[in-house]
Amino acid sequence: MTEQAGLTGQESARPAGRARRADAERTVQAILEAAERVLSADPSASMEQIATAAGVARTTVHRRFATRDVLIDELTAWAAQRFGEAVRRGRPETAPPLVALYQVTANVLEVKIGWGFAMSRTSAADSQVAGVHTGVREQCDRLFLRARDAGLFRPDVDLDWARRVYYALIHEAAQQPEPTDTDTLATLVVNTLLRGIGASGGL
Repeated sequence: MTEQAGLTGQESARPAGRARRADAERTVQAILEAAERVLSADPSASMEQIATAAGVARTTVHRRFATRDVLIDELTAWAAQRFGEAVRRGRPETAPPLVALYQVTANVLEVKIGWGFAMSRTSAADSQVAGVHTGVREQCDRLFLRARDAGLFRPDVDLDWARRVYYALIHEAAQQPEPTDTDTLATLVVNTLLRGIGASGGL
């Protein structure tokens, strides 16, 4: 009986532990999302302002993030993860090149617009963030190579130059002053790119 009771206690403790971890993860996500909103509007905003926007006590924010700089670094890393996932969801290495180019563009714009403050930070010193950006660049290079091989780009196109132009177009699209849906912006970016380097001059 004692052994069975002990096992039952352990089994009941596991769901409780998972629930606490899930609550903690939700709290961290709420703080990071609030930090993005608040810092986008006011880059000098305090931890207290972020806590208020997140609907938690300031002590809760300090318990999760020791300093404001730590919070911003974590926000940058969080956004970088979303960025990497956005590119992977576009299936840049398996989908038909034009489909992948459009979907990756739409996904990336969603992150760039939704996490503008975090994505604008220079974070090469963070190896995790730098690794995400390196991986994205490599996937983009392979997608552009596939696009050229498939006849989507002209055969004489400098792919390094094409990637830099593509990045610049995405950056400009994400800075649109008027709200525009990401599908429309993605079409604009891809069409502009193909008019410059495409074999057929656009969509």
